[in-house]
Formats: sequence, structure tokens, C-alpha cells
Amino acid sequence: MESPARDSVLSPGAYYYRQTADADLSPTDLRLAVILPCYNEEAAIATVVGDFRLSLPAAVVYVFDNSSTDRTAEVAEAAGAVVRRVDLPGKGNVARRMFADIDADIYVMADGDATYHAPSAPLMIRKLLRDNLDMVVGIRNHHQSEAYRRGHRSGNRLLTRTMTSIFGSGFTDMLSGYRIFSRRFVKSFPAMSKGFEIETELTIHALELRMPCGELSTPYGIRPLESESKLRTYADGFRILKTIVKLFAVERPFRFYGLAALMFILTSVALAVPLAITYADSGLVPRFPTAILSTGLSVTGVICLITGIILETVTIGRREIKQLHYLSIPSVSRSKRDEN
Repeated sequence: MESPARDSVLSPGAYYYRQTADADLSPTDLRLAVILPCYNEEAAIATVVGDFRLSLPAAVVYVFDNSSTDRTAEVAEAAGAVVRRVDLPGKGNVARRMFADIDADIYVMADGDATYHAPSAPLMIRKLLRDNLDMVVGIRNHHQSEAYRRGHRSGNRLLTRTMTSIFGSGFTDMLSGYRIFSRRFVKSFPAMSKGFEIETELTIHALELRMPCGELSTPYGIRPLESESKLRTYADGFRILKTIVKLFAVERPFRFYGLAALMFILTSVALAVPLAITYADSGLVPRFPTAILSTGLSVTGVICLITGIILETVTIGRREIKQLHYLSIPSVSRSKRDEN
């Protein structure tokens, strides 16, 4: 079966997307960049590049080849893309180079596997401009079980709920790789991830700075038969969960270390209560190791609490600096374009 991302390019819907976008976008107004991280996508990359060139004629399509062992770079270049090479393995490393090297007003990021619906990009850009947003996430709407396996769906829901419980709500498809960014989002984002956890970092960055963001449901198709998925369900899920925990400690230190302090102190109290009862009855403390352990746990809890308070102050200062840098970059809004 063919991917909906490819089937719909020549459909009336695709023409509608292009027409509605052309009414709002002009090549002289905005610099559009489509950025595609790729690794061994020879079978799909020509279709992806063609789809985005058709849907966004004013955009420059960049393919960042992550040391592919097939002909991804040659095929992409032949299809009309500007090809860059990134030697450090991992999608996060590629995203860091994409954001650093490409200068544009609006960035369209997708994968090179033909699963994301390129004709939806103009409508996502319209939403970003109309609502003056900094990021629009394409929610994956799939009609074929092969496109989005059950394990991936369950893992996505679990990780999204975990992220929401820590950092607050705002996204329903945290792991979607189809995103539209403003320039000030891209240039204020300190990419630190190495692999597929980059989407988690992007989401938490937006939530931490309380950026205006939105979502739009888009079709999600299956890969071409010749294309092989790079996802490893359990290994990548564990890495994403580890990233959430790490960012929890970095961005919410008082809550993180406060919970650790509460756990240590409650354990200490639970161990100390029987000792206190025995001491009240006999005036003796027969279990010195337990008493020492209880004391050590309580001290550790107090240290964790103090650590959380200190790091929370540091985090607030760091967040203020990030916010000021974010505000120093002009927004891409319709009002600004009208003034020009």
C-alpha cells in the first residue's frame, strides 16, 4: 500500500493546502526552510523532497544526511534538495546542526521516511502565523495499523502523560517529529539531546518558557516497503523516559529533590517509630544499626531538601536568561509583515 503522504500530493486536498498558503505567504515576505534529518532513506527521500517542494514552492528544502550508507544524499540532491552532512550519529545531533546552520524565518521539520503529510505544512504555517505561535506540532492521525504500531501508540501515551504530570499539559502527541517552528524558537533552543529524545526536549523547552504553541491533526502514513524503521521501541522509550527524568531534575529541582527528601524522611520515621516505642517502654535502644540508619536517612533527606532549594534558585535565574534571549529575537507575525 502507498503512503497517504504520497497519495495525497496530487489530490484536490493538496491543491487546497497550496492555494490557502499562497494567499498568506509570499517568497519576499518570509524565508521558509524545510529541514529533513535522514539516515538511510534512499527509498523515500526523493518523494519527501518532491512533496515539500510541491506544497511549499517558496521554501528551500535541506536534507541533513547522518552518514548514510546508501545513496540518500545523491538521491536527495537529484530531487532538488540542498544536502548537508552530519557525522555525529543521532537525530539530536542532526537537529543541533540544522538549527545552528540554517537561517530562516519559519522552519518545517519532518522525517525523510514519507510518513508525514507534506501538504499539511502550509496549513500548519498559516496557524503559526495567524495565532502568532512559536511551534505547531502535527498530531499523527493514522488509518493503518502498520503506520503506527500499537506498542508505539501505548508508549507515546505513557510518556506524554508522564511529561504532562511533571511539566503541565499542552501537547497530545509529544513524540511527533512533524513540527513548524518560528525563528525565535529555533535560535533560543539549546539542543542537548543526541538521539530520538530530541522531540521530548523540544516539547519541554516550549513548556518551560511558556511559549505559545499549537497542534494540528495531520495524516500519518506508512513507510515505503524498501524503507526500514530506525526506531527501537523499548530502547528508545527508555532513553526518552530517562530524558524526562533528567529534565525533571534540571528544570524542577525543588519538586525533584523535595520528593527524594520526603521519601528519605518518611523511611527514617518508619524505622524510628519502633525504636521510640521500645525506648519509651524500657529506656533502652537495642537496635543501634537501625537507629544509625534512621538518623542517616533523615540527614540525607534534609540535605536533599536544601539542595532542591538552592538549585531551584539557580534554575529560576537560568530560565530568566533563556527568556530574555528568547524575547530578544523578533517574532514572525502577520502584523509585522503587514507593516513591511
